[in-house]
Amino acid sequence: MPARKSSTFWYYAAKFVFWVSGWKLGQIANPEIKKSMMIAAPHTSNWDLILARAAFYLMDVDVRFTVKKEWTEHWLLGGMVRAVGALPVDRSKNNSLVDSMIKLFDEHSELVILITPEGTRSYQPRWRKGYYFAALGAHVPIRLGYLDYGKKEAGIGEAVYPTGDYEADEEKIKAFYRTKTGRFPEKGVR
Repeated sequence: MPARKSSTFWYYAAKFVFWVSGWKLGQIANPEIKKSMMIAAPHTSNWDLILARAAFYLMDVDVRFTVKKEWTEHWLLGGMVRAVGALPVDRSKNNSLVDSMIKLFDEHSELVILITPEGTRSYQPRWRKGYYFAALGAHVPIRLGYLDYGKKEAGIGEAVYPTGDYEADEEKIKAFYRTKTGRFPEKGVR
């Protein structure tokens, strides 16, 4: 078994969360990919964060997420925010989060940035497009992290390589997520 990237504490905390809640790991496609944009969907509940974070610890996928740099500088919460994967972005120097994410990919030899393109826990027919254009600009694939409440299963589907045809690629991504059940199915991908 390869050495764990995640700390032993977080790994065992994640095992406990999955044991208590009755969840299991499903498919983990393309584990060899070291740089990618990772979607977390369907995003219909506050519980998604806890279960998804636990799943990524168990899958040994070092997901990171972008936050305003001020969140990582707070004297009390800054260390905790960084410990669970926050990547500080200085928005005062660049208003484009897409450009900031492309720069982060350029600066790291291994990086998985987690994003919820729905942007809300409510049903959202139009996803935010930034994740797609960041992946396209950084020449990295989009991986499909999922939580399926119907099966109590978390995993990662086959990677999608952006072609530049946003509508076609988004339809391929959403078709995958239509097979997954959110905690509140009426708020999921249609």
